[in-house]
Amino acid sequence: MSQEKKQIGFFEKYLTLWVALCIGGGILIGHFFGDTVKVLSGLEVSGVNILVAVLVWLMIYPMMLQVDFTSIKNVGKRPKGLLLTLVINWLIKPFTMAFFAWIFFTRLYGAFIEPELAGEYIAGAILLGAAPCTAMVFVWSYLTDGDPNYTLVQVSVNDLIILVAFVPIVGFLLGVTNVTIPYDTLVTSVVVFVVVPLLAGTLTNRYLVKKHGAEWFTGIFLPKFKPVSIFALLATLVLLFAFQGHNITENPLIIVLVAVPLIIQTYLIFFIAWFGGRKLKLPHAVCSPAAMIGASNFFELAVAVAIALFGLQSPAALVTVVGVLVEVPVMLSLVALANKWKY
Repeated sequence: MSQEKKQIGFFEKYLTLWVALCIGGGILIGHFFGDTVKVLSGLEVSGVNILVAVLVWLMIYPMMLQVDFTSIKNVGKRPKGLLLTLVINWLIKPFTMAFFAWIFFTRLYGAFIEPELAGEYIAGAILLGAAPCTAMVFVWSYLTDGDPNYTLVQVSVNDLIILVAFVPIVGFLLGVTNVTIPYDTLVTSVVVFVVVPLLAGTLTNRYLVKKHGAEWFTGIFLPKFKPVSIFALLATLVLLFAFQGHNITENPLIIVLVAVPLIIQTYLIFFIAWFGGRKLKLPHAVCSPAAMIGASNFFELAVAVAIALFGLQSPAALVTVVGVLVEVPVMLSLVALANKWKY
């Protein structure tokens, strides 16, 4: 009997299409309803748009429901796989992303991007590179026959490290690339968009599992709650491009220019992690999710922090959104490659 082919969910499979439609819809809304958009963009508290903040929180909270910190007790069973994940995500990936961004936005794209804007494009890329994937990695792991329990361990440990490592790494890399940021805003963003939803998700997880059981939580509750995150993501993108659609219409080539270094970075990190895992003699079920979590990004967090630091109409926010646009097709190509190289 042939094994049933694993498939990605409908919304996840066509996420790039939904993102493209939201980009187009947002630009049209910004063009035809400019006055209304200006009113909405002005609804801010401490420089953060209220509507976008609520939507971003709704993006991140559902994925934090999946994190189970009790799984961390199993980290000692196969430490090499976890070590590979941590080295890739925190000692390699942020720095290679900063390097590619610097090369492309300040050197190769010098004729297309004004020097004063290049820093913000670099900043958006750095925010993507410093945020390892939290939610979609479960999908990529499933599609490549990764060990789901070990994937949960990897994600849970990375979420804990984000709490202490994200701010100093982002601050250091932005400083190296001469981008000045308000540290209090950066710290506040991490608290609002990581700490609070992580605590809320963990408490909700424990309460519902205790009341209804783990099988009900994973089999019934999470699937019903998942559309909330996707809807919030798409609504956020519509707002973003309604707010900064004129930047795109004036320079439509910019999306392609931004996508190039992001795609190169994704493939590079996957290959480093994949062949590193093979060198460590990791089983496929551990090597595959380790490579996937390294290659993909926690783009929801990157979008939120870019908006908080640089604003809705900033090049930094645009870079993080392009990260969403290219992630699914690139990661699906890596899923196919991991399955082809299965051992």
